[in-house]
Amino acid sequence: MSAFHDLAAQSYGGDEAGLICGYLFDTRAPEPARAIDSAQAAAWLAGQRNIEASEARAGCEGEDGQENPAYVWLHFNLSHAHAERWLVRHANLSDTFYETLHEGLPSTRIERDDDSLIAVINDVHFEFSFEPSDISTLWISVGPRLVVTARTKPLRSVDALRTAVKAGDAPRSSTELLEHLLRAQADVLVKIVRGVTSRIDRIEDELLAGRLDHKRARLGVLRRLLVRLQRLLAPEPAALFRLLQGPPGWMSEPDAQALRGSTEEFSVVLRDMQALQERIKLLQEEIAANVNEDNNRSLFVLTVVTVLALPINILAGLFGMNVGGIPLADHKHGFWIVVAIVATFTAVAAWAAFRKQR
Repeated sequence: MSAFHDLAAQSYGGDEAGLICGYLFDTRAPEPARAIDSAQAAAWLAGQRNIEASEARAGCEGEDGQENPAYVWLHFNLSHAHAERWLVRHANLSDTFYETLHEGLPSTRIERDDDSLIAVINDVHFEFSFEPSDISTLWISVGPRLVVTARTKPLRSVDALRTAVKAGDAPRSSTELLEHLLRAQADVLVKIVRGVTSRIDRIEDELLAGRLDHKRARLGVLRRLLVRLQRLLAPEPAALFRLLQGPPGWMSEPDAQALRGSTEEFSVVLRDMQALQERIKLLQEEIAANVNEDNNRSLFVLTVVTVLALPINILAGLFGMNVGGIPLADHKHGFWIVVAIVATFTAVAAWAAFRKQR
């Protein structure tokens, strides 16, 4: 079983149902986090539905009031043809979740739908290369017994959470799993901010050393990346804060407090990103000013050369005409007289040009 999941994790393609990874969490069991495949997940979900139906007929409260109920986390690859079909058949998710899958809107939001939470968040690709296009959407459905995450491309935050679970991290509840995912997302953003900061530091050092090269283009790519991340991720803390004003009944108060803490951390990262945008903007303005200064200096040199060459060009044009009556044509010192005239006019033109420059 572990070999199957290792292969799925490496390929990021999932099994025959599009399940990339699945875990059964039960803190009362000898193995708090146990890897399961799509067949085991379907059997567990069917068993839970039978238990809930029996409890409903008996009028029992069930396990919702217990401190550490068991729950399942399933992570799907939506690029797989059978993933959504499997979810419809076995997961019993709300219609809102499937609507968010098909509406094609990447805007971040977290909302309550009856007894579950539906979230649409944005994350960077697993193979992130600091490009604005390296961002994709993650769809999440959170209930007391089932957490479903789905994506079309490998994402870093989910992979970090999966790695932590494989290392032995077993969140006590589905809400705590969501909180761990949001903190993993914040950690990924912190690494991105650090990476962008180091790149900006190198560009700034090269700018101060006078090696401009193509730094404006590189700064433009970094700024577009930060602007895109800011635009897509900025609504997340506010959406989570609104949700926590009226959380579902199965969410405990400690879990709600932990989510509030992750929201604050996320807000700090977003402020750091905004500060980086301002720093990049100032660097771009400084580089633009240096480029304009270099252009003005080059234009001045070209103007001076043109002015200095103007007298000799005029005289060469006049004396080069093959017509009668050219002055000094028969004078034995005519050449040196013309040279003196040209030198005099050139000196006057140079004096006038440099006087204006000063």
